[in-house]
Amino acid sequence: MVGQNESDSGSEKPLDLFLKIGLDEKTAKNTLANNKVTANLTAVIHEAAVTDGCDRTVGNLLYTVTTKFPTNALVHRPTLLKYVISLKIKTPAQLEAAFSFLDATASDNLKVNDFEAACGVGVEVSKEDIESAVNEIFEVNKAVILEQRYRTNVGELFGYVRKKQPWADPKIVKQLIDAKLYALLGERTAADDEKPVKKKKEKAVRVEEKATVEETAEPSEEETNPFLIFPSPEENFKVHTEIYFSDRPVLRACNSKEVLEKHLKVTGGKVFTRFPPEPNGYLHIGHAKAMFVDFGLAKERDGCCYLRYDDTNPEAEKKEYIDHIEEIVRWMEWEPFKITYTSDYFQELYELAVELIRRGHAYVDHQTPEEIKEYREKKMNSPWRDRPIEESLKLFNDMKRGVIDEGKATLRMKQDMQSDNFNMYDLIAYRIKFTPHPHAGDKWCIYPSYDYSHCIVDSLENITHSLCTLEFETRRASYYWLLDALGLYKPYVWEYSRLNVTNTVMSKRKLNRLVREKWVDGWDDPRLMTLSGLRRRGVTATSINSFVRGIGITRSDGSLIRLDRLEYHIREELNRTAPRTMVVLNPLKVVITNMEASSVTYSDAKKWPDAPANDASSFYKVPFSNVLYIEHSDFRLKDSKDYYGLAPGKSVLLRYAFPIKCTEVILSDDNETVLEIRAEYDPLKKTKPKGVLHWVAESAPGVDPLKIEVRLFDKLFISENPAELDDWLGDLNPESKVVISEAYAVPSLRDAMIGDRFQFERLGYFVADKDSTPEKLVFNRTVTLRDTYGKAGK
Repeated sequence: MVGQNESDSGSEKPLDLFLKIGLDEKTAKNTLANNKVTANLTAVIHEAAVTDGCDRTVGNLLYTVTTKFPTNALVHRPTLLKYVISLKIKTPAQLEAAFSFLDATASDNLKVNDFEAACGVGVEVSKEDIESAVNEIFEVNKAVILEQRYRTNVGELFGYVRKKQPWADPKIVKQLIDAKLYALLGERTAADDEKPVKKKKEKAVRVEEKATVEETAEPSEEETNPFLIFPSPEENFKVHTEIYFSDRPVLRACNSKEVLEKHLKVTGGKVFTRFPPEPNGYLHIGHAKAMFVDFGLAKERDGCCYLRYDDTNPEAEKKEYIDHIEEIVRWMEWEPFKITYTSDYFQELYELAVELIRRGHAYVDHQTPEEIKEYREKKMNSPWRDRPIEESLKLFNDMKRGVIDEGKATLRMKQDMQSDNFNMYDLIAYRIKFTPHPHAGDKWCIYPSYDYSHCIVDSLENITHSLCTLEFETRRASYYWLLDALGLYKPYVWEYSRLNVTNTVMSKRKLNRLVREKWVDGWDDPRLMTLSGLRRRGVTATSINSFVRGIGITRSDGSLIRLDRLEYHIREELNRTAPRTMVVLNPLKVVITNMEASSVTYSDAKKWPDAPANDASSFYKVPFSNVLYIEHSDFRLKDSKDYYGLAPGKSVLLRYAFPIKCTEVILSDDNETVLEIRAEYDPLKKTKPKGVLHWVAESAPGVDPLKIEVRLFDKLFISENPAELDDWLGDLNPESKVVISEAYAVPSLRDAMIGDRFQFERLGYFVADKDSTPEKLVFNRTVTLRDTYGKAGK
């Protein structure tokens, strides 16, 4: 017996229940931080009748049911839990198979025999069968395993065995793989624990580096195509959401066959999505994920994606924001099927509001915002909730005609004030605002709310997949309630996690404050995670989309993505596309004493590491004279074994030119500050020093190299999650912007145009900024050459 019958535990704390089913304390406490998961797991524990506890393995499976069970098949969850508790389903692989089967079944009758066959119920895999599969993969990949030794990706070996024997006990599989590795390789050595030379990439971009093991354990289709999780438009007759009411039967949101056929006739069966930003601010990297999901799904399915401005608040919208959004969408390499505005549908929305009143599902209310808040908290009906329909119709018409003062009336939907969902507490559908609309003009003095207009416009535009972030999940009930009340077509709704990146803030309120109080230099400040800021910093749309694709379309709420993960994708892109050049940020003068002062020679420098010798366009000319400059940081008065820079009596190679040897150091009066280096060069290149330095020389005697301004940008905030700090402004990084006003560059950089990107050798990737003038170029650092994410293989 895995679990005992439920006892008197109605008042038991969730933490105690979670610990009883075997969750470790950290997981249990982390679960409590997510109200939705807490409620679902508590319900699953009661549904499975294990409030007195169960085996840890079963508990972990129950947790997986809580977080991954397909919402379109909730009616079958009790059945699945019986299989888990009775140990007929006892491995994660069986559970995943159950989820897939139930997702396809939805709310239809469960075919038990097919279900059990799909989940491997009753199938026992012997140790001998597992051992045979392990031996097979080791035989196929023996050469690779011997080469990689204990760096071999055990997870891929595991995946192959699972493919051969999907219902094998994972513990036995691991034991046999570990034993086989030991038998083949012997004890681990110190070399096995050294970090690999090659940097490890994400799964999505690892295909080229994969060896034979990957040929037998390829990435799943879902990993290479994140949009496979979404159903086709033809499947939108299945129930995938249930809305519970306090006073009537459950609403199972779905389309009738007739409604769906009408919809498919209009769309031709194509996918229709929408990217619906509010035109009240600048887009940030979180919107890049929304664009990837909305436009990406439509593109992958050969469908259409609207750019729809959710312009229901005339006081917040500006044409500046509208123009910016359209420009950024196209810069992000997405092309809207059509650009629309919620205000395009104001007349239809008004007529449907009248119909909603006629059907008894809306009423005109006179409560103040404070009263509405108080009544909602107490789950109390408004005094005007049950006023006659004709009275509400007349008052709503008066609202439209402008004869009722602003703030004296609203139209509210008559939903369910006793619901467990706060977003069913008679949400406001219309409010009065005597403010002209930027797009609709002064025709209207009543404006629809987001909660009223969003779902209706989705339906009017025949959206097949209404995709939004997880904070809107609790609004799903209201979304379907309203469409059901009006008898309209219902899109498929799905929520995904927001994209949150470390060392920055993403809320419009905080971003507005940073700009308004001039903590940053405008909305396109390269330190911000606004898309205009990232663009000015030199980040490409391709690298942003690659970053978002690598994260995937997840539902893990509250996750924080490390900034170095984004930087990894930026480097990958710029390493391929940015030509190399040389710049010295903090110049230290070097005089070559064995070269004539009037002599200037030219060397060929590579724009690309693998530049073909016969391709002149892959090279640029750099002058070499008797006065040149290196980085101050590339010289030390005292040499050491692990130092490859220049020091007294030591030689280094000047990249693309000659070896030089330090013969004299000129110091200031303090006998510490280095003012100048004297050196001799080796014109025959007989010297073979280890250190290689970048440099810039005078192109003519007495003429300084090209002077440029370089702005070194770093993380805007010191803490990874500044948004959670009370004094978040106090966490601003004082070194987030360092300006070097007189750096030296090679002459060829003079031709750089605004937006041109380069790799300054040994320094990082840079872009020519819009502040550049013919007299002085300005470059922003996009990202350093250091790659902590790739090296860590995260």
